[in-house]
Amino acid sequence: MDTDGTYGTDEKRPPRAGHVPRPAGPPPALPPKPAHAPADPGPSLTDWLRTPRSSDGPGVWTYGHVPRAAEEPERTPTRQLISGALIALLAGLLLWSLLWNGYLGGFWLWPLYMFTPDSWAGKLPSVVASYIWYGLVIAILTIGFGRLGRWPELARRMLRSRAVQAVQAAVPARPEEGGPDDPVGWPQVRGAGLGEIADRLGAEAGSGRMNDVDYARIRRAWESVRAEPARAAAFADAVRDKGAGACVHPSGARDLPVRAARHDLLARQVLLGTVDDSERNPYGRRGTRLALDPAVLGTSLLAVGPSGAGKTRQLVRPVVESLALQALAGQAAVIAVASAGTQLGPDTAYDVVVRVGDPDSVYDLDLYGGTTDADEAATLLAEAFVGDVPGLEVRRAATALAQLLGPFRAAYGRFPAVPELRELLDRVPEALGALRTALEAAGHQVMLRELDARERQYAAQGDPGPALADRVALLDRPAFAGFFDTTGQGRPFSLRALEHPLRVRIDLPERGHADASRILARLLLAQFNASAAARADRSLFAFLAFDDASHTLTPQTVRGLQRLRSANAGVLLTLRTLDDVPEALRTPLLGAVGCRMAFSGVTTWDGKRFAEAWGTEWVETRDVTHRTVFADQPLTRAIHAFRKLVTGKAVTTDAVTVRQVERERWSASELAHAVPPGYAVLSLTSVRGERAAPLLVRLAATG
Repeated sequence: MDTDGTYGTDEKRPPRAGHVPRPAGPPPALPPKPAHAPADPGPSLTDWLRTPRSSDGPGVWTYGHVPRAAEEPERTPTRQLISGALIALLAGLLLWSLLWNGYLGGFWLWPLYMFTPDSWAGKLPSVVASYIWYGLVIAILTIGFGRLGRWPELARRMLRSRAVQAVQAAVPARPEEGGPDDPVGWPQVRGAGLGEIADRLGAEAGSGRMNDVDYARIRRAWESVRAEPARAAAFADAVRDKGAGACVHPSGARDLPVRAARHDLLARQVLLGTVDDSERNPYGRRGTRLALDPAVLGTSLLAVGPSGAGKTRQLVRPVVESLALQALAGQAAVIAVASAGTQLGPDTAYDVVVRVGDPDSVYDLDLYGGTTDADEAATLLAEAFVGDVPGLEVRRAATALAQLLGPFRAAYGRFPAVPELRELLDRVPEALGALRTALEAAGHQVMLRELDARERQYAAQGDPGPALADRVALLDRPAFAGFFDTTGQGRPFSLRALEHPLRVRIDLPERGHADASRILARLLLAQFNASAAARADRSLFAFLAFDDASHTLTPQTVRGLQRLRSANAGVLLTLRTLDDVPEALRTPLLGAVGCRMAFSGVTTWDGKRFAEAWGTEWVETRDVTHRTVFADQPLTRAIHAFRKLVTGKAVTTDAVTVRQVERERWSASELAHAVPPGYAVLSLTSVRGERAAPLLVRLAATG
């Protein structure tokens, strides 16, 4: 099994020698579509579990990671190494020549004379012993002058362009197979007195009947047992009955039908790419792999890049896929929002798929987010309908909606459907009259006063009612007939379900109904902020991913992003350009998110915003000044003249000035022109406050 939980597939065999093609005829039936994407063979589950994991900063792919030195060791110039090696070689040859020709005497031959008998003189053994002694002396000279001239370092420099020096300390030791710390043997379960259960789980892992999702899911279930020991008996019975299939997800799925990225469920990470081995990146992170996990996604991530830069394929899908796997393991709840047709995996990879505007959609969308409070519902709807309208106060719009939603719910026991809400906002006499009659019959005097206040404000200047009616009309279209039902006849999905490990995908009709899609996107973001903060159980990591967040953000939702960190939740927002966000929100948005990502191809205007957000750093600069040497002595002038005649350059001296200067980590021009295709510049912040400076990352190719 691969480290990402998939199994290797058989490769296509080459045609046999002498193969004769079949005669023309009807084409053969196509083989069935494979259930998993092709993957290179990887280690088994047991090897995957025993592989050490270490981290020296946020975003590090911990699987088999070997930390590097924080600073690059001092590097001697190659030219200096070559000159030193040649000088040492010449010195060694000179010393050997002096010894061989006897200019230094014969003291170096005394050991040979002392340990060879006189009877060997002139015979073959004496010749052999002499050459052995000569070879030993040459070896001693070679080793001595080689170390003096640093020949080994020069050889390594020539064999590889750049030596990568790793710090072997701080790497956790690989657990011994069968030892007390072997994760395959489930030592925590065994230590709690459930040796039989630990043996069963270890046998499942060793036999290949358990995958990485099973391991993560059962480990999560065991953590709940440790928190509440009363569940131990039920846990033990489930493992005895089903083995690796115990404590399965409510959908019954134990894996995704296909994986497009590499995952490590033990660390809850998804591999995003490799940090470029260039001087633009800190030495300790060069060449290391970069991954995302809930620890950094909990601070929310903003990605900006033009169409075709790879935001969906190389960022959104891997992240959504990782959270979907964690949902199967009972660790997360993920909601992916994208336009219809976006490649975010097959429908079978999700528990709920909402296709707004598609009559074949099994699930509907709850317009009110599952709340029963009229004021809360009005606030969320106001953010969605008029949160992007300049000069219109969302608070006044929320008050106007509450003056209709409250009386309607009191009269009918539910919130109004879209056509009913539109009639109330458009002051249709029949709708208002029926509502008033129902309130009078039920004796709701308070709600009658709310309705009277709404009617008095209809003609007032600055009344948000007409603007709300126009926005509601965008949802009251024939394409949405039957959607947003509040009568209980459909199957609405509500974001109040974030307390359950759900995998949800919501397809918006971006092509035919762009304005309606933006309203729904704003509504989903507002509902997510409210629902994630209102959860009683925050043990699950809640995540909302927008494949395109253009015209989605409002001042209130941007402020809500900062509160998600403490709610164990996060949001992924992708934009083609920051111009899709109101100008007043661009700086607050970059400040509200902890992770910022600029893809290749961003404009200099967008790059300027990122450069300001990433700030400056102190760097060391070297200024070299060349000065012509003027000689006073005739001989020296003659030598300088001859040297100029040979080289064509005047004799100069170099004056080096080293200074500490403050400069931008990434300038707007560098972000716009120096980031190659398939790369991105990414900065990370963890929920604990750890930071990773902007890194140039080569993104991993995903299918």
